[in-house]
Amino acid sequence: MKIATFNINNINHRLPNLLRWLRAANPDVVALQELKAIDGEFPAAAIEKAGYGAVWRGQKTWNGVAILARNAEPVLTRDRLPGNADDIEARYIEAAVRGIIVTSIYLPNGNPQPGPKFDYKLDWFARLKRHAKTFLKQDLPVVLAGDYNVAPTALDIYPTKSWDKDALIQPKSRAAFKSLVAQGWCDALRALHPEKRIYTFWDYKRNRWPRDAGLRLDHLLLSPALAPRLTKAGVDKTIRGEDGASDHAPVWVVLR
Repeated sequence: MKIATFNINNINHRLPNLLRWLRAANPDVVALQELKAIDGEFPAAAIEKAGYGAVWRGQKTWNGVAILARNAEPVLTRDRLPGNADDIEARYIEAAVRGIIVTSIYLPNGNPQPGPKFDYKLDWFARLKRHAKTFLKQDLPVVLAGDYNVAPTALDIYPTKSWDKDALIQPKSRAAFKSLVAQGWCDALRALHPEKRIYTFWDYKRNRWPRDAGLRLDHLLLSPALAPRLTKAGVDKTIRGEDGASDHAPVWVVLR
């Protein structure tokens, strides 16, 4: 079973890229982030024609999340992160697919920091951690997939000081991610590639893609019930080099 996460960065603008990748990679489940489309603008017909059922929660501007399932209909289990009834941002969705619960997470960026946006990021992380713990208590097979907007360690960002003040690599951001993983989650890419520099995001600015000046922001965390099934994990890096590409590349795992 192949499960992927992909920050598509505007699903309608990048739809040709997405469809080409779906045909080439043939994932069973895909978590999408940054749809940048309201519910009625989601390209459901094109996704269905490609062989995928879908659940989604849309929103204008930077948000919107979805889960696709090949030759199946995802069963929606939650379309928002619990813990704050006033939070209306479309940043979380979860669904059951073939006996596994898969999330699509678009964690807040947090810039500029310090400030209210960074506080929101840390609060969102705390809510995610509380919700994630409920999965572990029930020993459920879960993949926490998505764009976490955190490069967890120095190995997850190209050698530079230009991001030192950015929310993506702040000690508090990294500590929040580390604390989540420490609950018992398996960071799939790191589990199989512990010492390798792997990036999933290359900013459009400053020639960062040609220079391979990237960050690892997109993660798939596996619950203890799933971690023993992990056989492969990787990044479809070449997708980032296509015309009209998202600034992220798809990240995937294979479970036996």
